[in-house]
Amino acid sequence: MLTKHFLILILLCIAVIFVFPECGKQKSDESGKEKVLKIAVIPKGTSHEFWKTIHAGAKQAAEETGVEIIWKGPIREDDREEQIQIVETFIGSGIDAIVLAPLDDRSLVLPVREASELGIPTIVIDSDLQESYHISFVATDNYRGGVMAAHRVGELLNGKGNVIIIRYQEGSASNTNREEGFRETMIKEYPSVEILSDNQYVGPTTESSYRGCENLLNRYPEANAMFAPNEPVAFGCLRALTERDLAGKVFLVGFDASDKLIEGLRNGYIHGLVLQDPFSIGYLGVKTAVKSLAGEKVEPRIDTGIVLVTQNNIENPAIKKLWKRDISE
Repeated sequence: MLTKHFLILILLCIAVIFVFPECGKQKSDESGKEKVLKIAVIPKGTSHEFWKTIHAGAKQAAEETGVEIIWKGPIREDDREEQIQIVETFIGSGIDAIVLAPLDDRSLVLPVREASELGIPTIVIDSDLQESYHISFVATDNYRGGVMAAHRVGELLNGKGNVIIIRYQEGSASNTNREEGFRETMIKEYPSVEILSDNQYVGPTTESSYRGCENLLNRYPEANAMFAPNEPVAFGCLRALTERDLAGKVFLVGFDASDKLIEGLRNGYIHGLVLQDPFSIGYLGVKTAVKSLAGEKVEPRIDTGIVLVTQNNIENPAIKKLWKRDISE
């Protein structure tokens, strides 16, 4: 009788494993308690709306999967050394995985390689690295975004005029891809549009962008249009154009959104914004890390989509959620 009961118990245990397979995959610490997986999410910065929305997406993914995320980024979006130190600190803290938006496509390669050699998977988001020690890249097709912006400017100029391409900062792969997508499309498809400047970097803040745009407008008063590759650059240029009474007269096409940029679009001072889906970038970054930790296959490249918003489609529900998502705590 004892043998019969023992066999029944074994069969029940096997049934539980097959019906609830995740029960056999839970990790425990040395005390035998279930361990909550910890994922470091490291943005380029924390102040702009883009990063706040990525944080909101990462938090939702963490809530759905039962992991803990630790959100920490450099104070300034040009502080490569601080971001490297953040990554290295997390590597030494026993973190399970890293979701990283690298400030520089070269200098962050070594810490990501170190994490890989220690068995800590890294998901790179937003901006790629030059070496592939990370297991997946979750981002916008930034080059295509630059192409879309170029077509918008070409359309606004009717194929003829003068344009300034504003550069962000060296080493930022996402912005470089946007700038090059714009530049190459202009040269190839709009030969009657002259590029007045394409090599001036204005830096990571609204204030530095404002000063840089002021200098470019002083140097090139004949400019008919400007391309700004991200949120702080676009707002800095909007401010410079407004102070010169050129807002709405010089075409401005930017990248990303904030309340002030959307207001500028509504007022006719901005003539197009290429919008990413930062919520999905944060959400899928964490989801992909969790899948990797579970031993599941992950895609090496995940495209989160892109769209051009103008006054004509700003209220389209699918587009509106990209610039008016509730990310409040």
